[in-house]
Amino acid sequence: MIQNQSLKEKSLEEMIVSIQQGDKVAQNYLLKTYQPFIAKCVSEVCKRYIDPKKDDEFSIGLAAFNEAIMTYSADRGSSFLSFAKLVVKRKVIDYIRFMQKTPVSASLDENYDEEQMENASEIVAVKEIYQQQQEAWFRREEIAEFKEKLSEYKLTLTELTEVSPKHRDARDSAVRTARILYHDPELKAFVERKKKLPIKDLMKKVDVSKKTLERNRKYILAIFIVLNEDFIYLKDYLKGVGN
Repeated sequence: MIQNQSLKEKSLEEMIVSIQQGDKVAQNYLLKTYQPFIAKCVSEVCKRYIDPKKDDEFSIGLAAFNEAIMTYSADRGSSFLSFAKLVVKRKVIDYIRFMQKTPVSASLDENYDEEQMENASEIVAVKEIYQQQQEAWFRREEIAEFKEKLSEYKLTLTELTEVSPKHRDARDSAVRTARILYHDPELKAFVERKKKLPIKDLMKKVDVSKKTLERNRKYILAIFIVLNEDFIYLKDYLKGVGN
């Protein structure tokens, strides 16, 4: 009781630092206290009520929340709960996608008649439609999260459509610049902290004029956000671009 009282007096960030240093009591306290938060995150993905005692998805979410605790750093530029929500949702999405791709073993029962085979085909078709619907939902969720991240940088999707480079070479160059930003620890930390491009320092790393960097500033920042977050579908669009 005394331990819980002392834990309540600590801030969330202080508890996380303590847990990362090996405080098991604080870890168990946080995992128990934030179960409603975890259930809500999981429910948002599954679009249904999640029972912590029965649903496997909750166990995945709980493990993901624990992973978020152990890997969180305030230097990321976001609050712990925002970070944890993203980790939990991604892990549950990965779990659902894995389960959907797991093949259903066909029955080899000699009594498996033609009517049952037709029903099996219908089941496969329904599962395919369901998976397509889930994929569409995941994409919408990812776009919504992307829009939230853009707002942190004072950007909007509408702006991006207006400022995106028209020519492929210019787009490739902007993506390459964003990759350099993402892979350079100092430049990355600057962008995460200031929410803007370090144009002066960036010019030392890229063969691009200051005028071009300023013109493509918003687009480069948007690509950086995609690279810096766990956006499964948006990253697909960048495969092979700017490498």
